[in-house]
Formats: sequence, structure tokens, C-alpha cells
Amino acid sequence: MPKKESFFINRLKSIGFAIKGALLLLKTEASVKVQFVIAILITLAGFYYNISNTEWILQFLAIGLVLAIEGVNTAIENLADFIQPKHNQKIGFVKDITAGAVLFAAICAIIVGLLIYIPKF
Repeated sequence: MPKKESFFINRLKSIGFAIKGALLLLKTEASVKVQFVIAILITLAGFYYNISNTEWILQFLAIGLVLAIEGVNTAIENLADFIQPKHNQKIGFVKDITAGAVLFAAICAIIVGLLIYIPKF
């Protein structure tokens, strides 16, 4: 019987897979590239405007939410395309719902950004 790998080794491997997935998202998805650039610009704005710790927390939660939901959306779309390469109304419904989830996250992130930065102007 082969020796079971340690919990620590398995966690390191999991982190490696997660990093690989994040890099794949950045390399292959135009919307993630745009959102990542916006995240960098907003982060720089946070330094420029010296936002509070609470504002940093809210800003990073908003950025993380949008990028995470975009990743889930991409995964679901790719899985749906693999399962049903031809146009299918039910698959289209699922893809539209996941795109809607990204839209909700993006709208919330925009609102958070406005609440943080409008008073700074």
C-alpha cells in the first residue's frame, strides 16, 4: 500500500492548483483581465486617497467577490460547453444566470467604490 501524503503536502498541492486556476483565468478570460486591471487601479486609488481600514476591507471584499464569481461563471460556462457544444436553450439559461450573478457582484462592487470614493472628491 502506497504511503499517504501528509495533510500539509496535500494543502500545498491544493494551493498550487488554485494558483494555476487563477493564472488561467487571467490568461484566457478578457473580462477577468479587465476586472483585474480595474482592481489594480482601484487599489492604487486607495493608497492615493489614504482610505480607512474599513474601506480597504470593503474594497477588497468587493474586488474578491467580482473576481471569484467571474471564475465560477467561467467554470460553469466551460463545463456547459463541454457537456453540450451545440446551442441548447437550457444550457443558455444556466449560462445567462451565471452571467447575471457576475452582474450583481459587479453592481455591488461599483456601489462600494462610489461610497468610498465620492466623498474623497
